[in-house]
Amino acid sequence: MSGAVLMQQVLSVAQMGEADRRTIAAGVPGIDLMEAAGRGVAEEVCAEYGPECRVLVLAGPGNNGGDGFVIARILEERGYRVVVGLLSAPERLKGDALVAFEKMSGAAEPAQAAQVREADVIVDALFGAGLDRPLEGAVVELVEAVNARRRAGARVVAVDLPSGVSGDTGAILANAAGGIAIEADVTVTFCRLKPGHLLFPGRALCGDVRVVDIGIPDRVVEDVAGAVPPLSLNGPDLWRAAWRVPGARDHKYTRGHVVVAGGPVHATGAARLSAGAALRIGAGLVTLASPSQAVAVNAAHLTAVMIRPVDDADGFSALLADERLNAVVAGPGFGVGEPMRALVLAVLAGESARRAVVLDADALTSFAADPQALFGAIRASRCRDVVLTPHEGEFTRLFPGLSDTSLSRVWRAREAARISGAAVLLKGADTVVADPDGRATICNNAPGWLASAGSGDVLAGIIAGLLAQGLSGFDAAAMGAWCHGEAGRVAGAGLIAEDLAPSLKPVIARLAADCDGKSKDN
Repeated sequence: MSGAVLMQQVLSVAQMGEADRRTIAAGVPGIDLMEAAGRGVAEEVCAEYGPECRVLVLAGPGNNGGDGFVIARILEERGYRVVVGLLSAPERLKGDALVAFEKMSGAAEPAQAAQVREADVIVDALFGAGLDRPLEGAVVELVEAVNARRRAGARVVAVDLPSGVSGDTGAILANAAGGIAIEADVTVTFCRLKPGHLLFPGRALCGDVRVVDIGIPDRVVEDVAGAVPPLSLNGPDLWRAAWRVPGARDHKYTRGHVVVAGGPVHATGAARLSAGAALRIGAGLVTLASPSQAVAVNAAHLTAVMIRPVDDADGFSALLADERLNAVVAGPGFGVGEPMRALVLAVLAGESARRAVVLDADALTSFAADPQALFGAIRASRCRDVVLTPHEGEFTRLFPGLSDTSLSRVWRAREAARISGAAVLLKGADTVVADPDGRATICNNAPGWLASAGSGDVLAGIIAGLLAQGLSGFDAAAMGAWCHGEAGRVAGAGLIAEDLAPSLKPVIARLAADCDGKSKDN
């Protein structure tokens, strides 16, 4: 595994704990790791805020509090005015946290809301990612005071993860009485990201996330992460090697041919959005299979995308007899019901082992009453790859047993991929892509402006265009989601779906230039 890909790995709380344990067992003292962690946070505080600031370090009873003691000591050495608020009595401290506490020169006092109101910078070293229960009792009042003080202008730096957030799900840990968590401006974590940094609401509560190297060897991380199917942050290093920049000898037939199933005359736009995106991302040819009554409407809007009149599943099957048509998009704007089901089953029953399929929107909802019929067809299919692209509502309809949104989105997407036998892209602000083999990746680059009608249709076309070029279902979905997010950034505020395909051009150009640079380096 390359170093770049290794750095994109996301570790669960248990994996991070195991990496710590193995590093210490190999001879690195735990206090050295704590010193490195505390120094990393202190450096971030010094980089952001001057010594004129009044700093409050809120320290919990465990190793997160130990990190806080190191932070306080280093800031005091650099001239900062520091108050340490202890969540528990000093005599309850033990291990490395006790060692770090005893090395402080300043005094510590019980944590209380009055300290919070005097602080300019508050360091949350209460619990971190290891917390597995909701905040309760006096600490709730303390956190409420921290959040109120932040809204009044103070800055909050969280150590590892804002206290109250689950490191594995990003959820605010809650009980019947509710839940609360620290709202941070900056979160400094160690070695690798955790799911809670990337999944909402945790991602919003973290603010800017910085990752600090504390001396855990990459080989330890790789060994630990390899014990279960890996989770990663989505980005070019994950799938760049699977994508090929067209060469001088390429032509349109070597770049693949996408077919998009078009909808009725009153709902033609979604399929056109998919078709245009498939062409822009690099498919050599794209054909829109249009109902006869809608051909004139589609022809009036399309130029480079070809049109074929197709009125039913049999006609679609006949079109796909040409094995050069190696990727299909079904669902956008087609309509929910038996015609959609018949078309999907006909596509999956095709004989071409080269073909890949993206099922989106109406293609998913049409199987809500009998999801197993779809999953059985996927598993029996000769298609080389199938990608499902549900949003939360479609996901719940297709996978009712995975409808509990309090569970990890990563776990839900992985289970859906396992159950269906397809790569699953669970759309949202924190889109997750999962493969039946257990791999998963979380996207964090999508701007809120992508929450616009037709945006998902564009995404389906992007993925199909990448499938046509030979990418696997997982790589196409991951690359497609990332490119979709970047196109949203390029299009910017006020974007509509029609802006996205043209905005892919600079994104693709940047990727191509990067690939060219890496090939020259090698």
